[in-house]
Amino acid sequence: MQPSSSAVDFTRLGPWEDMPAAQQPDWRDHAEYREARDGLASAPPLVGAAEIRRLRQSLSRLVTTEALLLQLGDCAESFYECEPRHIAQKLRVIDRLGDRFSELTGRSVIRVGRMGGQFAKPRSQPTERHGALTIPSFQGHLINSEIASPVTREANPRRMLWAYEASDKVQRALRRHRQGGYRLPATEGPWSSHEALVIDYESRLVRRDPDTEDLYLASTHLPWVGERTRRPADAHVALLSAVVNPVGCKIGPTADPDDVLRVCEALDPHREPGRLVLIPRMGRDRIQEALPPIVRRVVNAGHPVVWLSDPMHGNTVKTRLGLKTRHLDDVITEALRFRDILETNRQHAAGLHIEVAADDVTECIGGSVESEADLQRHYTSLCDPRLNADQAVELIEAWAKGAAADRS
Repeated sequence: MQPSSSAVDFTRLGPWEDMPAAQQPDWRDHAEYREARDGLASAPPLVGAAEIRRLRQSLSRLVTTEALLLQLGDCAESFYECEPRHIAQKLRVIDRLGDRFSELTGRSVIRVGRMGGQFAKPRSQPTERHGALTIPSFQGHLINSEIASPVTREANPRRMLWAYEASDKVQRALRRHRQGGYRLPATEGPWSSHEALVIDYESRLVRRDPDTEDLYLASTHLPWVGERTRRPADAHVALLSAVVNPVGCKIGPTADPDDVLRVCEALDPHREPGRLVLIPRMGRDRIQEALPPIVRRVVNAGHPVVWLSDPMHGNTVKTRLGLKTRHLDDVITEALRFRDILETNRQHAAGLHIEVAADDVTECIGGSVESEADLQRHYTSLCDPRLNADQAVELIEAWAKGAAADRS
């Protein structure tokens, strides 16, 4: 890993190093922490400032009805799938779904993959039971291993360097795909995105644009902050407030409109089109009451946000055997209700943020996965259940053709 000329001294970037940060690994006393941290701080950027400027320009069109956005990929990426065959397979799925979305709607579709860095996951519980053992929960390959043992679940800061190396392979493939003669304009992607969860990792990949002197996050094109970490007084929002990337923010069903507005003020103080993507993830029933007041509050405050539906996270259920799943019908219903709410408030429903596998998995019920009995046939997710590509096509077709009022 050669030093980067755009690397900056993270100690002078801003206050987030001393701010509260939820969902962080406990590894600062680890013998390899300082070496991993310093290695990231001097590493070349994974994405370039010019790429980020192009994506922001493209996203600015989503405030109107000129284009759509499709953000999709794994719940949690695996280090072991950041190699040519798996990357190519994921790109084929992005192309297939993006093309189908464009064909059905007659609009250009910006494609953003949940890839090239989606290695860390917030968890509702810090520990889990395995037989007689209580061990740390799996938090993504950036932090620990999915293998269930006390040793493999220890947070290891060297994984930050492994994450960088895996991301570099993916980012290079994405760049080749954008520039390699594919028939889409390069501005439509595919671009990369992930949840900017681990402050130690993200803050050491802040770089300075040599042309503008602006700070940008060089770990991904489109970072987002999650429902569990979006407090304006905490480190995650402070970090994303300091960089010029387009940024996303997940919004759950218990979100207070005033709190959402405070996040908007922190992340989009200058009210710039293409800067802020709000991603409600509320559940098929709760969205009808929770989302309208938030939309009105944000619109009345003058924030030109991109509205994107995540119809999956609010619809997670457990089977009788304790396996997490989602019902495709619930996912479709939330997406359509989201669209109807936005259109009722004269806002552009810009598209979908969905978890989709490149393999033909059986993790969500619907379509070819007829019942709970089919789930274990090919359930491989490291964390939450994903749609397979055929199920995702059903969702896209329903968005293009249906209306929420037509569904029970």
